Amino acid sequence: MAHAAGVVLRPAQPDDVEAIAVLWHAGWRDGHIGHVPAELHRHRRLADFRDRVPPRLPATTVGMWGARLVGFVTVREDEVEQVYVAGPARGTGVADALLAAAERAVAERFDTAWLAVAVGNTRARRFYARSGWHDVAALHYPAEAGATPVIVACRRYEKRVR
Repeated sequence: MAHAAGVVLRPAQPDDVEAIAVLWHAGWRDGHIGHVPAELHRHRRLADFRDRVPPRLPATTVGMWGARLVGFVTVREDEVEQVYVAGPARGTGVADALLAAAERAVAERFDTAWLAVAVGNTRARRFYARSGWHDVAALHYPAEAGATPVIVACRRYEKRVR
């Protein structure tokens, strides 16, 4: 476990599924509405996030303030796939702690980490730039959406992690 900004980081557990799903749903809406194709919205209901969380648990680290889950990060191979922080915890260092944990996880196997950010998600793009990540290319990201992914206009950010 690591401590930063009053947050305790730990591996996600099955009991965290609902809290992660609720946080992810709210955070996704906050950062993506108006920045992704409309057809993706019907695949981003709270029920969809409840389905998407369990297979990601082994690759997810959560940030806790006491008993309250205030953020999470999911790493898939060399991709920092998801980073979300609850509104009240934004700007407190929770995101920094989660992103650093993800970078350490990627560095165990890869030299460079990458992530995708929706083009219009300027708050996230500023955060990654401040955290030493570099916008390296346009990316047509295949977002999970049932049987057929929905392509989202993103920017690919990278950072050398070892």
